[in-house]
Amino acid sequence: MARKGYILTRQNWTFLVLSGLATGLSWICYFRALQPGKVSQVAPVDKLSVAIAILSSVVLLGEVLTWKTAPGAVLMIGGTLVLII
Repeated sequence: MARKGYILTRQNWTFLVLSGLATGLSWICYFRALQPGKVSQVAPVDKLSVAIAILSSVVLLGEVLTWKTAPGAVLMIGGTLVLII
């Protein structure tokens, strides 16, 4: 029985490479921020990226904000502010 393979298109490869570059730059910025900053302030900002991704998906991609994700994003943003201040 032949196994069906998946072929990555040029667009797939482009986004994979861009994603890898963004991830690498993110880690470089994270560790650079840890040098002069406190971990208790840098780590919450890093975790804020989840809330930013949720909001970006609504604004840029037109995804629907559900009754589960909206309070979750608000709580993540609020928790980040509490830890930073």
